[in-house]
Amino acid sequence: MLYLAEVQRKSRVIGSSKAELRLLACQRSENSWSAVPGEEVIAAPDDVAYGAGVLVMVELSGTKQVQRHTEAGRQLVAILQNFSRAQERYKTQEEEIQQWKESLTYQSQELNRREMEMEARQEQLQEMEGDFERLEQQRQEIEEKRQEVESLKAEFDRRNQELEGAWAQLRGEMGRLDEQKAQFTQAAVLDDAKAQEIQELLNRLAGAIAPTESVREQVTTSFDLLNQQQATLDQHYQMLEEQRGQAQQAQDALDQQVQQVQTLWQEWQQSKAALEQARDELSSLRRSLELKQEQVQQLTIQLQSQDSLHHQFCQLADVSDRFAIGAKVDVGGLESMPIEELENIVRDLTNDLEKMSRFVNSQEEELTAQQEDMQNLQQQISQASEYDRLRMEAELTDEQDRYRMLEETLVGQRRNLQERQAVLKQHQIVLDKRQGRTPTDASAESVDISPVLGQLEALRQDLAAQLQQAEAQVQELQTAVEQAQQSVDQQSQAQDDRWTAVMELEQQVLAQKAAVGEQWGKVNAYQEALSLTQGGTGGVREKLESIGQILTQFQETSDYQLQAIAELRQTISSLSEQRTPEFVIS
Repeated sequence: MLYLAEVQRKSRVIGSSKAELRLLACQRSENSWSAVPGEEVIAAPDDVAYGAGVLVMVELSGTKQVQRHTEAGRQLVAILQNFSRAQERYKTQEEEIQQWKESLTYQSQELNRREMEMEARQEQLQEMEGDFERLEQQRQEIEEKRQEVESLKAEFDRRNQELEGAWAQLRGEMGRLDEQKAQFTQAAVLDDAKAQEIQELLNRLAGAIAPTESVREQVTTSFDLLNQQQATLDQHYQMLEEQRGQAQQAQDALDQQVQQVQTLWQEWQQSKAALEQARDELSSLRRSLELKQEQVQQLTIQLQSQDSLHHQFCQLADVSDRFAIGAKVDVGGLESMPIEELENIVRDLTNDLEKMSRFVNSQEEELTAQQEDMQNLQQQISQASEYDRLRMEAELTDEQDRYRMLEETLVGQRRNLQERQAVLKQHQIVLDKRQGRTPTDASAESVDISPVLGQLEALRQDLAAQLQQAEAQVQELQTAVEQAQQSVDQQSQAQDDRWTAVMELEQQVLAQKAAVGEQWGKVNAYQEALSLTQGGTGGVREKLESIGQILTQFQETSDYQLQAIAELRQTISSLSEQRTPEFVIS
Protein backbone atom coordinates (compact mmCIF):
# COMPACT_ATOMS: atom_id res chain seq x y z
CA MET A 1 0.00 0.00 0.00
CA LEU A 2 1.24 3.47 -0.88
CA TYR A 3 1.86 6.00 1.92
CA LEU A 4 2.95 9.62 2.11
CA ALA A 5 5.65 9.89 4.77
CA GLU A 6 7.97 12.46 6.31
CA VAL A 7 11.64 11.66 6.87
CA GLN A 8 12.81 12.08 10.46
CA ARG A 9 16.34 11.61 11.77
CA LYS A 10 17.48 10.85 15.31
CA SER A 11 20.99 11.88 16.19
CA ARG A 12 23.37 9.27 17.57
CA VAL A 13 26.30 9.70 19.84
CA ILE A 14 28.55 7.75 17.48
CA GLY A 15 27.98 7.56 13.75
CA SER A 16 25.42 9.10 11.46
CA SER A 17 21.79 9.80 12.37
CA LYS A 18 19.21 7.04 11.99
CA ALA A 19 16.39 7.75 9.48
CA GLU A 20 12.76 7.06 10.34
CA LEU A 21 9.56 7.52 8.37
CA ARG A 22 6.48 9.14 9.94
CA LEU A 23 3.38 8.06 7.99
CA LEU A 24 1.10 10.98 7.13
CA ALA A 25 -1.50 9.71 4.62
CA CYS A 26 -2.55 6.46 2.98
CA GLN A 27 -3.86 5.95 -0.55
CA ARG A 28 -7.26 4.24 -0.53
CA SER A 29 -7.92 4.41 -4.27
CA GLU A 30 -6.54 6.16 -7.32
CA ASN A 31 -7.84 9.59 -6.31
CA SER A 32 -8.64 9.00 -2.63
CA TRP A 33 -6.28 9.61 0.30
CA SER A 34 -6.94 9.49 4.03
CA ALA A 35 -4.86 10.75 6.96
CA VAL A 36 -3.04 8.22 9.11
CA PRO A 37 -4.33 8.56 12.69
CA GLY A 38 -1.86 9.14 15.46
CA GLU A 39 1.94 9.21 15.20
CA GLU A 40 2.89 6.06 13.31
CA VAL A 41 6.64 5.84 12.73
CA ILE A 42 8.50 3.00 10.99
CA ALA A 43 12.18 2.33 10.52
CA ALA A 44 13.66 3.51 7.22
CA PRO A 45 15.91 1.26 5.08
CA ASP A 46 19.66 1.79 5.15
CA ASP A 47 19.68 3.29 1.64
CA VAL A 48 17.43 6.22 2.61
CA ALA A 49 19.61 9.28 2.16
CA TYR A 50 16.92 11.98 2.32
CA GLY A 51 17.28 14.86 4.71
CA ALA A 52 14.99 15.47 7.66
CA GLY A 53 11.59 16.90 6.75
CA VAL A 54 11.60 15.56 3.17
CA LEU A 55 8.28 14.09 1.97
CA VAL A 56 8.56 10.70 0.29
CA MET A 57 6.21 8.12 -1.22
CA VAL A 58 6.65 4.75 0.47
CA GLU A 59 5.28 1.40 -0.69
CA LEU A 60 4.72 -0.84 2.37
CA SER A 61 3.98 -4.53 2.54
CA GLY A 62 1.38 -6.11 4.78
CA THR A 63 3.94 -6.30 7.60
CA LYS A 64 4.82 -2.60 7.23
CA GLN A 65 8.15 -3.38 5.53
CA VAL A 66 9.43 -0.76 3.07
CA GLN A 67 9.39 -2.21 -0.45
CA ARG A 68 10.32 0.94 -2.30
CA HIS A 69 10.52 4.66 -1.71
CA THR A 70 10.71 7.76 -3.90
CA GLU A 71 10.69 11.47 -3.33
CA ALA A 72 7.10 12.73 -3.28
CA GLY A 73 7.58 16.10 -4.99
CA ARG A 74 6.58 15.20 -8.53
CA GLN A 75 3.81 12.86 -7.46
CA LEU A 76 2.33 15.50 -5.14
CA VAL A 77 2.43 17.98 -8.02
CA ALA A 78 0.60 15.44 -10.21
CA ILE A 79 -1.99 14.82 -7.48
CA LEU A 80 -2.53 18.56 -7.06
CA GLN A 81 -2.85 18.97 -10.85
CA ASN A 82 -5.45 16.19 -10.97
CA PHE A 83 -7.28 17.81 -8.06
CA SER A 84 -7.17 21.19 -9.84
CA ARG A 85 -8.50 19.67 -13.05
CA ALA A 86 -11.26 17.92 -11.11
CA GLN A 87 -12.14 21.21 -9.42
CA GLU A 88 -12.29 22.93 -12.80
CA ARG A 89 -14.53 20.17 -14.17
CA TYR A 90 -16.81 20.42 -11.14
CA LYS A 91 -16.93 24.20 -11.52
CA THR A 92 -17.76 23.89 -15.22
CA GLN A 93 -20.48 21.35 -14.48
CA GLU A 94 -21.88 23.57 -11.73
CA GLU A 95 -21.97 26.53 -14.15
CA GLU A 96 -23.73 24.36 -16.73
CA ILE A 97 -26.27 23.24 -14.12
CA GLN A 98 -26.83 26.88 -13.12
CA GLN A 99 -27.31 27.84 -16.77
CA TRP A 100 -29.84 25.03 -17.20
CA LYS A 101 -31.65 26.22 -14.06
CA GLU A 102 -31.78 29.78 -15.39
CA SER A 103 -32.96 28.52 -18.77
CA LEU A 104 -35.71 26.41 -17.17
CA THR A 105 -36.75 29.37 -15.00
CA TYR A 106 -36.93 31.62 -18.05
CA GLN A 107 -38.94 29.01 -19.95
CA SER A 108 -41.32 28.61 -17.00
CA GLN A 109 -41.80 32.37 -16.78
CA GLU A 110 -42.33 32.56 -20.53
CA LEU A 111 -44.94 29.78 -20.37
CA ASN A 112 -46.72 31.53 -17.50
CA ARG A 113 -46.69 34.81 -19.44
CA ARG A 114 -48.06 33.17 -22.55
CA GLU A 115 -50.69 31.38 -20.50
CA MET A 116 -51.80 34.72 -19.02
CA GLU A 117 -51.87 36.24 -22.51
CA MET A 118 -53.98 33.33 -23.75
CA GLU A 119 -56.40 33.81 -20.85
CA ALA A 120 -56.61 37.55 -21.58
CA ARG A 121 -57.20 36.86 -25.28
CA GLN A 122 -59.85 34.30 -24.38
CA GLU A 123 -61.61 36.90 -22.25
CA GLN A 124 -61.39 39.38 -25.14
CA LEU A 125 -62.86 36.75 -27.47
CA GLN A 126 -65.70 36.13 -25.04
CA GLU A 127 -66.38 39.88 -24.85
CA MET A 128 -66.25 40.15 -28.65
CA GLU A 129 -68.64 37.20 -28.95
CA GLY A 130 -71.01 38.96 -26.56
CA ASP A 131 -70.71 42.16 -28.59
CA PHE A 132 -71.36 40.27 -31.79
CA GLU A 133 -74.43 38.64 -30.24
CA ARG A 134 -75.72 42.06 -29.21
CA LEU A 135 -74.98 43.41 -32.69
CA GLU A 136 -76.78 40.47 -34.23
CA GLN A 137 -79.77 41.06 -31.97
CA GLN A 138 -79.80 44.76 -32.88
CA ARG A 139 -79.45 43.84 -36.55
CA GLN A 140 -82.46 41.55 -36.23
CA GLU A 141 -84.41 44.33 -34.54
CA ILE A 142 -83.43 46.71 -37.35
CA GLU A 143 -84.45 44.06 -39.87
CA GLU A 144 -87.83 43.73 -38.15
CA LYS A 145 -88.24 47.51 -38.17
CA ARG A 146 -87.23 47.55 -41.83
CA GLN A 147 -89.90 44.94 -42.58
CA GLU A 148 -92.44 47.00 -40.65
CA VAL A 149 -91.38 50.07 -42.60
CA GLU A 150 -91.74 48.08 -45.83
CA SER A 151 -95.22 46.94 -44.79
CA LEU A 152 -96.12 50.50 -43.83
CA LYS A 153 -94.81 51.69 -47.17
CA ALA A 154 -96.87 49.03 -48.95
CA GLU A 155 -99.95 50.07 -46.95
CA PHE A 156 -99.18 53.69 -47.72
CA ASP A 157 -98.84 52.89 -51.41
CA ARG A 158 -102.17 50.98 -51.35
CA ARG A 159 -103.96 53.80 -49.62
CA ASN A 160 -102.27 56.25 -51.89
CA GLN A 161 -103.62 54.30 -54.86
CA GLU A 162 -107.06 54.27 -53.28
CA LEU A 163 -106.71 57.99 -52.67
CA GLU A 164 -105.67 58.49 -56.27
CA GLY A 165 -108.77 56.52 -57.38
CA ALA A 166 -111.00 58.52 -55.10
CA TRP A 167 -109.31 61.68 -56.21
CA ALA A 168 -109.89 60.69 -59.85
CA GLN A 169 -113.53 59.96 -59.07
CA LEU A 170 -113.70 63.31 -57.26
CA ARG A 171 -112.23 65.06 -60.25
CA GLY A 172 -114.85 63.36 -62.42
CA GLU A 173 -117.58 64.43 -60.10
CA MET A 174 -116.09 67.88 -59.96
CA GLY A 175 -116.15 67.94 -63.76
CA ARG A 176 -119.75 66.97 -63.76
CA LEU A 177 -120.30 69.50 -61.00
CA ASP A 178 -118.71 72.14 -63.18
CA GLU A 179 -121.07 71.16 -65.98
CA GLN A 180 -123.94 71.32 -63.60
CA LYS A 181 -122.64 74.65 -62.32
CA ALA A 182 -123.05 75.97 -65.81
CA GLN A 183 -126.57 74.81 -65.68
CA PHE A 184 -126.90 76.10 -62.12
CA THR A 185 -125.84 79.48 -63.35
CA GLN A 186 -129.07 79.60 -65.15
CA ALA A 187 -131.08 77.83 -62.47
CA ALA A 188 -128.87 78.56 -59.45
CA VAL A 189 -130.51 75.85 -57.40
CA LEU A 190 -129.59 72.26 -56.33
CA ASP A 191 -132.11 69.70 -55.21
CA ASP A 192 -131.67 67.79 -51.97
CA ALA A 193 -131.00 64.37 -53.53
CA LYS A 194 -128.15 65.59 -55.63
CA ALA A 195 -126.66 67.59 -52.79
CA GLN A 196 -126.89 64.52 -50.56
CA GLU A 197 -125.10 62.41 -53.18
CA ILE A 198 -122.31 64.99 -53.52
CA GLN A 199 -121.95 65.19 -49.73
CA GLU A 200 -121.57 61.39 -49.55
CA LEU A 201 -118.90 61.51 -52.22
CA LEU A 202 -117.05 64.22 -50.30
CA ASN A 203 -117.32 62.18 -47.09
CA ARG A 204 -115.95 59.12 -48.88
CA LEU A 205 -113.16 61.25 -50.25
CA ALA A 206 -112.32 62.70 -46.83
CA GLY A 207 -112.41 59.24 -45.25
CA ALA A 208 -110.06 57.84 -47.89
CA ILE A 209 -107.28 60.16 -46.74
CA ALA A 210 -105.01 57.94 -44.59
CA PRO A 211 -103.69 59.29 -41.25
CA THR A 212 -99.86 59.67 -41.09
CA GLU A 213 -99.37 60.07 -37.32
CA SER A 214 -98.90 56.32 -36.56
CA VAL A 215 -96.55 55.90 -39.51
CA ARG A 216 -94.54 58.94 -38.45
CA GLU A 217 -94.29 57.54 -34.90
CA GLN A 218 -92.97 54.25 -36.30
CA VAL A 219 -90.44 56.13 -38.44
CA THR A 220 -89.35 58.21 -35.44
CA THR A 221 -88.92 55.04 -33.32
CA SER A 222 -86.88 53.48 -36.14
CA PHE A 223 -84.66 56.58 -36.27
CA ASP A 224 -84.10 56.30 -32.49
CA LEU A 225 -83.12 52.65 -32.85
CA LEU A 226 -80.81 53.55 -35.72
CA ASN A 227 -79.13 56.25 -33.62
CA GLN A 228 -78.63 53.79 -30.75
CA GLN A 229 -77.26 51.29 -33.22
CA GLN A 230 -74.91 53.91 -34.65
CA ALA A 231 -73.66 54.82 -31.14
CA THR A 232 -72.96 51.14 -30.47
CA LEU A 233 -71.20 50.87 -33.83
CA ASP A 234 -69.08 53.93 -32.99
CA GLN A 235 -67.98 52.26 -29.74
CA HIS A 236 -67.11 49.10 -31.68
CA TYR A 237 -65.20 51.18 -34.24
CA GLN A 238 -63.20 52.66 -31.36
CA MET A 239 -62.52 49.16 -30.01
CA LEU A 240 -61.53 48.13 -33.54
CA GLU A 241 -58.97 50.93 -33.72
CA GLU A 242 -57.55 49.91 -30.33
CA GLN A 243 -57.25 46.30 -31.45
CA ARG A 244 -55.69 47.46 -34.71
CA GLY A 245 -53.10 49.44 -32.72
CA GLN A 246 -52.38 46.41 -30.52
CA ALA A 247 -52.02 44.23 -33.62
CA GLN A 248 -49.64 46.77 -35.15
CA GLN A 249 -47.55 46.85 -31.96
CA ALA A 250 -47.43 43.03 -31.96
CA GLN A 251 -46.40 43.15 -35.64
CA ASP A 252 -43.58 45.60 -34.87
CA ALA A 253 -42.36 43.40 -31.98
CA LEU A 254 -42.53 40.38 -34.31
CA ASP A 255 -40.44 42.20 -36.94
CA GLN A 256 -37.83 42.99 -34.28
CA GLN A 257 -37.74 39.34 -33.18
CA VAL A 258 -37.32 38.22 -36.80
CA GLN A 259 -34.39 40.63 -37.15
CA GLN A 260 -32.95 39.31 -33.88
CA VAL A 261 -33.21 35.71 -35.15
CA GLN A 262 -31.37 36.66 -38.33
CA THR A 263 -28.64 38.37 -36.28
CA LEU A 264 -28.30 35.31 -34.03
CA TRP A 265 -28.00 33.05 -37.06
CA GLN A 266 -25.18 35.23 -38.42
CA GLU A 267 -23.41 35.09 -35.04
CA TRP A 268 -23.89 31.31 -34.98
CA GLN A 269 -22.25 31.00 -38.41
CA GLN A 270 -19.31 33.17 -37.27
CA SER A 271 -18.85 31.17 -34.06
CA LYS A 272 -19.05 27.96 -36.09
CA ALA A 273 -16.14 29.13 -38.24
CA ALA A 274 -14.18 30.10 -35.10
CA LEU A 275 -14.91 26.66 -33.59
CA GLU A 276 -13.63 24.90 -36.71
CA GLN A 277 -10.43 26.97 -36.57
CA ALA A 278 -9.97 26.12 -32.87
CA ARG A 279 -10.44 22.43 -33.66
CA ASP A 280 -7.82 22.65 -36.40
CA GLU A 281 -5.40 24.28 -33.95
CA LEU A 282 -6.17 21.54 -31.41
CA SER A 283 -5.41 18.85 -34.01
CA SER A 284 -2.10 20.58 -34.81
CA LEU A 285 -1.18 20.68 -31.10
CA ARG A 286 -2.03 17.00 -30.72
CA ARG A 287 0.16 16.12 -33.68
CA SER A 288 3.03 18.10 -32.15
CA LEU A 289 2.41 16.33 -28.84
CA GLU A 290 2.50 12.92 -30.53
CA LEU A 291 5.80 13.75 -32.24
CA LYS A 292 7.28 15.00 -28.99
CA GLN A 293 6.05 11.87 -27.17
CA GLU A 294 7.73 9.73 -29.82
CA GLN A 295 10.94 11.66 -29.17
CA VAL A 296 10.53 11.01 -25.44
CA GLN A 297 10.05 7.31 -26.14
CA GLN A 298 13.19 7.21 -28.28
CA LEU A 299 15.22 9.03 -25.62
CA THR A 300 13.79 6.69 -23.00
CA ILE A 301 14.85 3.68 -25.06
CA GLN A 302 18.35 5.15 -25.49
CA LEU A 303 18.56 5.87 -21.78
CA GLN A 304 17.41 2.33 -21.00
CA SER A 305 20.10 1.03 -23.36
CA GLN A 306 22.72 3.09 -21.53
CA ASP A 307 21.44 1.78 -18.21
CA SER A 308 21.49 -1.76 -19.57
CA LEU A 309 25.07 -1.29 -20.80
CA HIS A 310 26.07 0.19 -17.45
CA HIS A 311 24.39 -2.72 -15.70
CA GLN A 312 26.19 -5.22 -17.92
CA PHE A 313 29.57 -3.67 -17.07
CA CYS A 314 28.66 -3.86 -13.40
CA GLN A 315 27.62 -7.50 -13.78
CA LEU A 316 30.91 -8.14 -15.58
CA ALA A 317 32.75 -6.81 -12.56
CA ASP A 318 30.58 -9.04 -10.34
CA VAL A 319 31.14 -12.31 -12.21
CA SER A 320 34.79 -11.80 -13.17
CA ASP A 321 37.71 -10.93 -10.91
CA ARG A 322 39.60 -9.48 -13.85
CA PHE A 323 37.33 -6.43 -13.84
CA ALA A 324 36.72 -4.26 -10.85
CA ILE A 325 35.23 -0.95 -9.93
CA GLY A 326 37.68 1.25 -8.21
CA ALA A 327 37.17 1.54 -4.47
CA LYS A 328 39.51 3.21 -1.97
CA VAL A 329 40.50 0.70 0.75
CA ASP A 330 43.36 1.13 3.26
CA VAL A 331 45.04 -2.23 2.70
CA GLY A 332 47.84 -1.40 5.13
CA GLY A 333 45.34 -0.66 7.87
CA LEU A 334 43.57 -3.95 7.20
CA GLU A 335 46.81 -5.89 7.40
CA SER A 336 47.80 -4.27 10.69
CA MET A 337 44.46 -4.53 12.54
CA PRO A 338 43.65 -7.62 14.68
CA ILE A 339 42.38 -10.50 12.61
CA GLU A 340 39.26 -10.88 14.81
CA GLU A 341 38.28 -7.28 14.05
CA LEU A 342 38.94 -7.87 10.35
CA GLU A 343 36.72 -10.97 10.45
CA ASN A 344 33.95 -8.96 12.10
CA ILE A 345 34.27 -6.24 9.47
CA VAL A 346 34.10 -8.85 6.66
CA ARG A 347 31.06 -10.45 8.31
CA ASP A 348 29.29 -7.09 8.65
CA LEU A 349 30.14 -6.16 5.10
CA THR A 350 28.80 -9.50 3.87
CA ASN A 351 25.51 -9.07 5.75
CA ASP A 352 25.10 -5.49 4.49
CA LEU A 353 25.87 -6.65 0.95
CA GLU A 354 23.21 -9.37 1.16
CA LYS A 355 20.59 -6.89 2.41
CA MET A 356 21.59 -4.40 -0.23
CA SER A 357 21.46 -7.08 -2.93
CA ARG A 358 17.93 -8.16 -1.91
CA PHE A 359 16.74 -4.56 -1.89
CA VAL A 360 18.32 -3.79 -5.28
CA ASN A 361 16.84 -6.98 -6.76
CA SER A 362 13.37 -5.99 -5.52
CA GLN A 363 13.84 -2.53 -6.99
CA GLU A 364 14.95 -4.12 -10.29
CA GLU A 365 11.77 -6.22 -10.35
CA GLU A 366 9.64 -3.19 -9.58
CA LEU A 367 11.37 -1.21 -12.35
CA THR A 368 10.65 -4.05 -14.81
CA ALA A 369 6.99 -4.16 -13.74
CA GLN A 370 6.78 -0.36 -14.09
CA GLN A 371 8.17 -0.61 -17.61
CA GLU A 372 5.59 -3.26 -18.53
CA ASP A 373 2.79 -1.06 -17.16
CA MET A 374 4.03 1.84 -19.31
CA GLN A 375 4.07 -0.34 -22.42
CA ASN A 376 0.54 -1.60 -21.72
CA LEU A 377 -0.66 1.96 -21.15
CA GLN A 378 0.91 3.09 -24.44
CA GLN A 379 -0.94 0.32 -26.25
CA GLN A 380 -4.20 1.37 -24.61
CA ILE A 381 -3.61 5.00 -25.63
CA SER A 382 -3.22 4.00 -29.28
CA GLN A 383 -6.68 2.37 -29.13
CA ALA A 384 -8.44 4.82 -26.82
CA SER A 385 -11.02 7.45 -27.75
CA GLU A 386 -10.32 11.16 -27.92
CA TYR A 387 -11.46 12.00 -24.39
CA ASP A 388 -9.96 8.89 -22.75
CA ARG A 389 -6.65 9.57 -24.50
CA LEU A 390 -6.08 12.82 -22.60
CA ARG A 391 -6.66 11.12 -19.26
CA MET A 392 -4.49 8.13 -20.16
CA GLU A 393 -1.72 10.39 -21.47
CA ALA A 394 -1.69 12.17 -18.11
CA GLU A 395 -1.46 8.76 -16.41
CA LEU A 396 1.38 7.79 -18.76
CA THR A 397 3.24 10.97 -17.84
CA ASP A 398 2.84 10.14 -14.15
CA GLU A 399 4.05 6.57 -14.78
CA GLN A 400 7.05 7.88 -16.71
CA ASP A 401 7.89 10.23 -13.84
CA ARG A 402 7.74 7.33 -11.37
CA TYR A 403 9.83 5.16 -13.67
CA ARG A 404 12.46 7.86 -14.08
CA MET A 405 12.68 8.59 -10.33
CA LEU A 406 12.87 4.88 -9.54
CA GLU A 407 15.50 4.41 -12.22
CA GLU A 408 17.58 7.32 -10.97
CA THR A 409 17.39 5.95 -7.45
CA LEU A 410 18.30 2.48 -8.70
CA VAL A 411 21.37 3.75 -10.58
CA GLY A 412 22.86 5.08 -7.37
CA GLN A 413 21.91 1.92 -5.51
CA ARG A 414 23.57 -0.23 -8.17
CA ARG A 415 26.76 1.79 -7.97
CA ASN A 416 26.64 1.64 -4.19
CA LEU A 417 26.16 -2.14 -4.37
CA GLN A 418 29.08 -2.55 -6.76
CA GLU A 419 31.32 -0.40 -4.61
CA ARG A 420 30.39 -2.46 -1.54
CA GLN A 421 31.10 -5.63 -3.50
CA ALA A 422 34.55 -4.27 -4.45
CA VAL A 423 35.27 -3.22 -0.84
CA LEU A 424 34.14 -6.63 0.45
CA LYS A 425 36.30 -8.34 -2.17
CA GLN A 426 39.44 -6.45 -1.12
CA HIS A 427 38.71 -7.10 2.58
CA GLN A 428 38.18 -10.79 1.79
CA ILE A 429 41.50 -10.98 -0.11
CA VAL A 430 43.39 -9.43 2.83
CA LEU A 431 41.60 -11.75 5.26
CA ASP A 432 42.40 -14.83 3.14
CA LYS A 433 46.06 -13.83 3.00
CA ARG A 434 46.31 -13.32 6.75
CA GLN A 435 44.52 -16.64 7.37
CA GLY A 436 46.95 -18.41 5.05
CA ARG A 437 44.44 -19.20 2.33
CA THR A 438 45.13 -18.50 -1.28
CA PRO A 439 42.51 -16.13 -2.74
CA THR A 440 40.82 -17.19 -5.94
CA ASP A 441 42.46 -15.37 -8.89
CA ALA A 442 44.37 -13.30 -6.38
CA SER A 443 47.44 -13.19 -8.61
CA ALA A 444 45.50 -11.90 -11.64
CA GLU A 445 45.57 -8.22 -12.09
CA SER A 446 42.02 -6.74 -12.30
CA VAL A 447 41.08 -4.02 -14.77
CA ASP A 448 39.44 -0.95 -13.31
CA ILE A 449 36.35 -0.13 -15.40
CA SER A 450 35.50 3.00 -13.44
CA PRO A 451 36.56 5.33 -16.34
CA VAL A 452 34.25 3.46 -18.72
CA LEU A 453 31.41 3.65 -16.22
CA GLY A 454 32.14 7.36 -15.80
CA GLN A 455 31.85 7.96 -19.52
CA LEU A 456 28.63 5.91 -19.60
CA GLU A 457 27.34 7.93 -16.67
CA ALA A 458 28.19 11.20 -18.43
CA LEU A 459 26.44 10.03 -21.58
CA ARG A 460 23.52 8.87 -19.47
CA GLN A 461 23.27 12.25 -17.76
CA ASP A 462 23.28 13.96 -21.16
CA LEU A 463 20.45 11.69 -22.35
CA ALA A 464 18.63 12.24 -19.07
CA ALA A 465 18.89 16.02 -19.54
CA GLN A 466 17.53 15.73 -23.10
CA LEU A 467 14.78 13.45 -21.84
CA GLN A 468 13.91 15.86 -19.05
CA GLN A 469 13.77 18.75 -21.51
CA ALA A 470 11.63 16.71 -23.92
CA GLU A 471 9.33 15.67 -21.08
CA ALA A 472 9.02 19.31 -20.01
CA GLN A 473 8.05 20.17 -23.58
CA VAL A 474 5.57 17.28 -23.54
CA GLN A 475 4.13 18.64 -20.31
CA GLU A 476 3.82 22.09 -21.88
CA LEU A 477 2.16 20.64 -24.98
CA GLN A 478 -0.18 18.57 -22.81
CA THR A 479 -1.11 21.71 -20.91
CA ALA A 480 -1.63 23.55 -24.19
CA VAL A 481 -3.72 20.64 -25.53
CA GLU A 482 -5.82 20.58 -22.35
CA GLN A 483 -6.35 24.33 -22.52
CA ALA A 484 -7.19 24.12 -26.21
CA GLN A 485 -9.53 21.19 -25.51
CA GLN A 486 -11.23 23.15 -22.73
CA SER A 487 -11.54 26.13 -25.07
CA VAL A 488 -13.00 23.91 -27.80
CA ASP A 489 -15.38 22.30 -25.29
CA GLN A 490 -16.46 25.71 -24.03
CA GLN A 491 -16.92 27.02 -27.56
CA SER A 492 -18.78 23.86 -28.52
CA GLN A 493 -21.01 24.17 -25.45
CA ALA A 494 -21.55 27.86 -26.20
CA GLN A 495 -22.33 26.91 -29.80
CA ASP A 496 -24.87 24.33 -28.62
CA ASP A 497 -26.38 26.85 -26.19
CA ARG A 498 -26.51 29.45 -28.96
CA TRP A 499 -28.17 26.90 -31.25
CA THR A 500 -30.71 26.05 -28.54
CA ALA A 501 -31.39 29.76 -27.92
CA VAL A 502 -31.84 30.42 -31.65
CA MET A 503 -34.19 27.45 -32.03
CA GLU A 504 -36.21 28.48 -28.98
CA LEU A 505 -36.43 32.07 -30.24
CA GLU A 506 -37.37 30.80 -33.69
CA GLN A 507 -40.15 28.69 -32.17
CA GLN A 508 -41.30 31.74 -30.23
CA VAL A 509 -41.24 33.78 -33.46
CA LEU A 510 -43.32 31.12 -35.23
CA ALA A 511 -45.80 31.07 -32.36
CA GLN A 512 -45.82 34.87 -32.34
CA LYS A 513 -46.42 34.89 -36.11
CA ALA A 514 -49.41 32.61 -35.66
CA ALA A 515 -50.70 34.78 -32.80
CA VAL A 516 -50.21 38.00 -34.78
CA GLY A 517 -51.86 36.45 -37.84
CA GLU A 518 -54.77 35.34 -35.69
CA GLN A 519 -54.96 38.83 -34.19
CA TRP A 520 -54.99 40.47 -37.64
CA GLY A 521 -57.62 37.94 -38.75
CA LYS A 522 -59.83 38.92 -35.84
CA VAL A 523 -59.32 42.61 -36.62
CA ASN A 524 -60.22 42.08 -40.28
CA ALA A 525 -63.24 39.93 -39.40
CA TYR A 526 -64.32 42.52 -36.86
CA GLN A 527 -63.95 45.29 -39.42
CA GLU A 528 -65.87 43.29 -42.05
CA ALA A 529 -68.71 42.58 -39.62
CA LEU A 530 -68.86 46.25 -38.63
CA SER A 531 -68.79 47.31 -42.28
CA LEU A 532 -71.69 44.99 -43.11
CA THR A 533 -73.65 46.22 -40.12
CA GLN A 534 -72.84 49.84 -40.99
CA GLY A 535 -73.93 49.25 -44.57
CA GLY A 536 -77.25 47.74 -43.48
CA THR A 537 -77.82 50.59 -41.05
CA GLY A 538 -77.06 53.15 -43.76
CA GLY A 539 -79.49 51.48 -46.17
CA VAL A 540 -82.27 51.46 -43.59
CA ARG A 541 -81.57 55.10 -42.77
CA GLU A 542 -81.83 56.09 -46.42
CA LYS A 543 -85.16 54.25 -46.77
CA LEU A 544 -86.49 55.85 -43.59
CA GLU A 545 -85.45 59.28 -44.82
CA SER A 546 -87.18 58.66 -48.16
CA ILE A 547 -90.31 57.45 -46.31
CA GLY A 548 -90.17 60.61 -44.18
CA GLN A 549 -90.02 62.77 -47.28
CA ILE A 550 -92.96 60.86 -48.81
CA LEU A 551 -94.91 61.27 -45.58
CA THR A 552 -94.28 65.00 -45.66
CA GLN A 553 -95.45 65.24 -49.25
CA PHE A 554 -98.44 63.03 -48.49
CA GLN A 555 -99.35 65.19 -45.53
CA GLU A 556 -99.17 68.32 -47.64
CA THR A 557 -101.35 66.67 -50.31
CA SER A 558 -103.82 65.49 -47.69
CA ASP A 559 -104.07 68.95 -46.22
CA TYR A 560 -104.66 70.42 -49.68
CA GLN A 561 -107.32 67.79 -50.40
CA LEU A 562 -109.07 68.38 -47.10
CA GLN A 563 -109.05 72.13 -47.82
CA ALA A 564 -110.52 71.51 -51.27
CA ILE A 565 -113.21 69.21 -49.82
CA ALA A 566 -114.10 71.85 -47.24
CA GLU A 567 -114.46 74.46 -49.98
CA LEU A 568 -116.69 72.09 -52.02
CA ARG A 569 -118.88 71.44 -49.04
CA GLN A 570 -119.23 75.14 -48.44
CA THR A 571 -120.14 75.65 -52.09
CA ILE A 572 -122.75 72.86 -52.02
CA SER A 573 -124.23 74.26 -48.82
CA SER A 574 -124.51 77.69 -50.36
CA LEU A 575 -126.22 76.25 -53.44
CA SER A 576 -128.62 74.22 -51.36
CA GLU A 577 -129.62 77.27 -49.30
CA GLN A 578 -130.36 79.38 -52.47
CA ARG A 579 -132.65 76.74 -54.00
CA THR A 580 -136.24 78.02 -55.07
CA PRO A 581 -139.35 75.93 -55.75
CA GLU A 582 -139.46 76.69 -59.44
CA PHE A 583 -135.87 75.40 -60.11
CA VAL A 584 -135.45 71.66 -59.84
CA ILE A 585 -132.45 69.63 -60.99
CA SER A 586 -133.45 66.41 -62.65
